[in-house]
Amino acid sequence: MASVVHVTSEVVPYSKTGGLADVSAALPEALTRLGHRVVVVTPMYSIVDRASQGIRPTGLRFPVSLGTRSCDFAVFQSELPAGTVVYHLECDEWYGRSELYGTREGDYPDNHLRFAFFAAAALRLVRELDLRPDVIHGHDWQAGLVPAFNRLNPVGSAGVVMTVHNLAYKGLFDSGAVSEVGLPWDMFRPGQGGEYWGRLSFLKTGLVFADAVTTVSPTYASEVLGPEGGMGMDGILRDLGDRFSGILNGADYGAWDPSIDTWLPARYDRANLSGKSVCRSHLLETFGLSEPNGPLFGIVGRLVAQKGYDMVAACLDDLVASGGALVVLGSGDLAVEESIRDAAGRHPGRVGLRFTYDEGLAHLIEAGSDYFLMPSRFEPCGLNQIYSMRYGTLPIVHATGGLEDTVRDIDEVPSGGTGLKFRSFESSELACAIRRARALWDDRDAMARAVQCAMLQDFSWEKSARLYGELYQRVAR
Repeated sequence: MASVVHVTSEVVPYSKTGGLADVSAALPEALTRLGHRVVVVTPMYSIVDRASQGIRPTGLRFPVSLGTRSCDFAVFQSELPAGTVVYHLECDEWYGRSELYGTREGDYPDNHLRFAFFAAAALRLVRELDLRPDVIHGHDWQAGLVPAFNRLNPVGSAGVVMTVHNLAYKGLFDSGAVSEVGLPWDMFRPGQGGEYWGRLSFLKTGLVFADAVTTVSPTYASEVLGPEGGMGMDGILRDLGDRFSGILNGADYGAWDPSIDTWLPARYDRANLSGKSVCRSHLLETFGLSEPNGPLFGIVGRLVAQKGYDMVAACLDDLVASGGALVVLGSGDLAVEESIRDAAGRHPGRVGLRFTYDEGLAHLIEAGSDYFLMPSRFEPCGLNQIYSMRYGTLPIVHATGGLEDTVRDIDEVPSGGTGLKFRSFESSELACAIRRARALWDDRDAMARAVQCAMLQDFSWEKSARLYGELYQRVAR
């Protein structure tokens, strides 16, 4: 068994902007249950509710210097349910802000310093606590300097793994950031360095200096090797050869299972779905909607073009005309939000909007909806489609990345379909999928079979954690 340190910028239940936070808790917990010795290191943001999350001071404090700047870090500690230790690094200069990465006006302009200090402080913590890891596992661009800093000043013989959760976020900064974050200029170069079209990419730095790189589904790992999916990084990823692989994310069924979900007004399982009807009624009441004469569609997520939600506004008239209703929970690009708001304004009582995030309401939407809309342009893995299936809510997805890996179309696999796919990323194709969903909803027997099949799917973390365990054995020195 391996000793592993995960370095990540967000972890549920402490901080979250997306699926990275879910994975950063669920994967370490799954590894802990398998017998690995695992700790997680994450920033202590001022927005974290320390008291309710059982976060307590360790009394440890140490300085970190990068370039001409220095900062003292205080260390706090908590534990996840399976016993995984989480260390929270506090430095109010960098993390005492209202958001994790930026505001609606844009990213914080000093994010390069915020997360360079985080990477350096994480490695310093490993030394201060004498953790002696076999593997250090960094997640996304925010931990991208971990492999480079470890190359400059190795933590024992630890191997380094980087996981790319979304290649669209490269951590790009002007070249002047190189000296500010304390990197030598010979690490800022094309090819096997952090230079990316004249700028410093934290993500590329992580990719080229890691011992192994993973992404979060096999199909996405294949897609990013081409020019469209690779978003300018495909050549870098191809050069990694067998150091690059895709391991499908799992689901935390301890948090996402309708039979034990404390957020729901009624619980249910495959044997007794009566609670799902209760959840549906409660969901409609929560959004102030009347009972539709067709299916109820749900959306939870970042309302951005990458997620395909700009297409939803174009299809909303057809959705409502077919008798359906829609509830939306999330926030994102103002233009996408505005397009959905304008379309919803034409259908009072049939469309409910909450441009925020609410954990309890997210669970209620998963339980109370008949279908979950997830029409992503690209999707490295996705988790909500996996959650939806466990809740008996059939996902409607664009067949890309992890959505392709996890959802079986009811027409392509009639005896074992778990959702509906469309393969051409066009609003007309999404509208066609919505019409197919209405036809399936009208066929109560076929709908019931699909719901039962979806709820049978098991994407628990154990299988994926075992694959990570095998990877750790290969990179541990």
